Amino acid sequence: MNIKDAARASGLPAKTIRYYEQIGLVVPSRRANGYRDFSETDVHNLAFVARARALGFSIEDCHALLALYQDKSRASADVKAIAQRHLDEIEAKIRDLSEMRDTLSELVLACRGNHRPDCPILASMSGAGESGNSEA
Repeated sequence: MNIKDAARASGLPAKTIRYYEQIGLVVPSRRANGYRDFSETDVHNLAFVARARALGFSIEDCHALLALYQDKSRASADVKAIAQRHLDEIEAKIRDLSEMRDTLSELVLACRGNHRPDCPILASMSGAGESGNSEA
């Protein structure tokens, strides 16, 4: 099938499919006229990568996961290790985002939001005292 059909079947834009081909995630065959010819396996692999990317896996992880998926003698421990590392990264991001939310919530509550120039939000970002009027 051509790239338009592969895009429709995999749910990916043709531009993304071209990029995935460029980096070696998928290698469709070529017709005599030079056009890409995607097999059902290619489309399945594209959909696999799309689902992995939707879970936030990096391109490098997608390469590794796709290789493991295609390797019928794989050890599930190898797959789990990649997923666990990614889960650990997500948990760390959640902690960081929670800390940012808490800090920003405190600053928003501390700001009177009136017509005076004093602003604890700007003061915090500048590293200045409560007045927020110091210049760097």
